[in-house]
Amino acid sequence: MDQRDNIAAYAFGPVLRQLRIQAGLSLRELAKLTFYDHTRIARAEQGDWLAPLDRVEAMDTVLGAGGLLTALRRGDGPAAPLMAGVAGIQEGEPVILDMQTPDGRSVRVTISRRQFAQLLASGALSSILPALGDQEQAQRVARALDQPARVDGEVIDYFRRVLNEHYTADKMLGPRNLLRPVLAQIEALDELRRGAGTAHADPLLQVLSQYAEMAGWLHQDLGELEIAMDWTRRAAEWAQCAGDAQMAAYMLVRQANIACLTEDYAAVVQLAAAARRRPAELEPKLDALAAQQQARGLAMLGEHRQAFDLLDAAAETLRAHPHVTRSQVPVYLHYYDSDTLQEQSAVCYRAAGRADVAVTILTEQIAKLPVNLVRDRGHLTAKLAVAVVQAEHDPARATYLGHQAIGVAQQTGSARIRRELHTLDGELLERWPDHSDTRAFHESLVTV
Repeated sequence: MDQRDNIAAYAFGPVLRQLRIQAGLSLRELAKLTFYDHTRIARAEQGDWLAPLDRVEAMDTVLGAGGLLTALRRGDGPAAPLMAGVAGIQEGEPVILDMQTPDGRSVRVTISRRQFAQLLASGALSSILPALGDQEQAQRVARALDQPARVDGEVIDYFRRVLNEHYTADKMLGPRNLLRPVLAQIEALDELRRGAGTAHADPLLQVLSQYAEMAGWLHQDLGELEIAMDWTRRAAEWAQCAGDAQMAAYMLVRQANIACLTEDYAAVVQLAAAARRRPAELEPKLDALAAQQQARGLAMLGEHRQAFDLLDAAAETLRAHPHVTRSQVPVYLHYYDSDTLQEQSAVCYRAAGRADVAVTILTEQIAKLPVNLVRDRGHLTAKLAVAVVQAEHDPARATYLGHQAIGVAQQTGSARIRRELHTLDGELLERWPDHSDTRAFHESLVTV
């Protein structure tokens, strides 16, 4: 086998063995079901042999691997993104890989720490674990997981890059598919923190804070608000320990965002205002985000003029600062821009009785979204459906949009989408309880 085949075999073998054992099949039983020699399957499991692609596809079907084995056998990455989380990284424990298959299911594979280190060092996990394409980088991560005292800046940078990829994937996949990998990586980082030297303690705490914020966000998107707040407060604590003032302020904004979902709008205003208490020390984009969140709370409290003044100020700040100006700011701020602010302002217009403006804003923002941002598109579509009911009194268009969003809610598990859909359902039942479109939508929503 050449180097590329060696790498594919390293990744394929342990996964094949684990899936066969989970299925309760012996080597001979799998061989019989796939019309393949059992000795060659044994060699494939040991990483000594790459089975032909047609036999691997047969194994994939028999073992219910959802395309995972085929993707690993090709060695050139799957047709759809694979995500994996790492758990069980404490000394003496096996390593658990939670892999998302191309068809959207999760497969759990348990391998020895030695196998995991070999897979990392060979680069065989580059198509499974994000940002592990560089062999030297992979070796550093493997050594750090085995001996936390050897953690260095490059290992920490690896976890930062993974987090960036999670933010990108979240817009496509939603919380259901990302939460387990993020929690597993928090576990790995926390173990590194416990054993790392003092020189790397603050950077590790800073990255841990950002991962904890991501965990809070994913729980929030799943509708688990208490857990979301717990993770957000833990992120704030780690940020304070790391001396990261930007992240600590951002966590106040995140708490304000969660408070909005519990309809504690006074807390929304108070938390967002606290984040802006020292604007000269803040990353400008963070000041704009806090102002936007404060405006949302004020709009819900009926303070419309003050709310729109804050939105105007936030827009001016973003025009003057289209890019982040400080290093190591919270990851979300790299994605926060004038379009995001515009989209977020739609809820303020709805609260102020200007649903027609919200319809225009949301329609424009949906048109700008790339097709692959499935979760984000579904959320905006659900919000647009509510605005259409309020502005246009058009149940047919509103339910058409609502049905589109239902499909995304089922696919991603996003409670934010479901929340908007239940608002839509309530509006429809109140205005047109006997309309056929209302009844059809209500029946479909019950299944989500």
